[in-house]
Amino acid sequence: MATKTQSRQSSKSRSSEKSAFNWGDGNRNMLLGAAVAGAAVGLAANMGRKFLVQATSGASGDWADALMMEHELTLAIFDKIEATDDSQTVMRSHLLMKLKYALSKHANEEENVIYPALRHAGRTQDAEELVAEHGMVKNYLYELETMRNDSPEWLARVRSFRSMIEEHIRDEEDNVFPTLRSQLSDEQNSKLSAMMNKEGFKFA
Repeated sequence: MATKTQSRQSSKSRSSEKSAFNWGDGNRNMLLGAAVAGAAVGLAANMGRKFLVQATSGASGDWADALMMEHELTLAIFDKIEATDDSQTVMRSHLLMKLKYALSKHANEEENVIYPALRHAGRTQDAEELVAEHGMVKNYLYELETMRNDSPEWLARVRSFRSMIEEHIRDEEDNVFPTLRSQLSDEQNSKLSAMMNKEGFKFA
């Protein structure tokens, strides 16, 4: 038969085990609450980042103006890349990553909203040509990512890429966007703007 001292020691030992290795309901609930709160904060921060990223291109409220603003931002990244020298390999890698993100987001908006609208407006050939040019963009990005970026050849390829992008931009801004916008009613243009902004928000 156990003595009172043995009972107290046994009870103390069980209590110690419980606190060290077993989470009680209160502690479990507290941990779950903290995890949920942490997830909510992370989600809110991510949503805030998405709003901030998309606000830049969606600020104008008009799909064509928003896309033209994105064109300007893309060319500004090219400016920064071209201002680097062959020793700035880390900076070049960082800027190339920014360029790839900007172009991917932009292409996503155009390919999922604007180019289908072009086809719907009877301008299928324009849409197909622009999609093909987006394929060339992906090829350039792949080449630049796989080339050594510490040589003049890399920067020469960047400049060739920029020339192709500028031609694509001129075609869209001088011909494609104004013509499509004029073919659509105010209501249709507003709907296109909302759809494009939603697409960009998903990618942001």
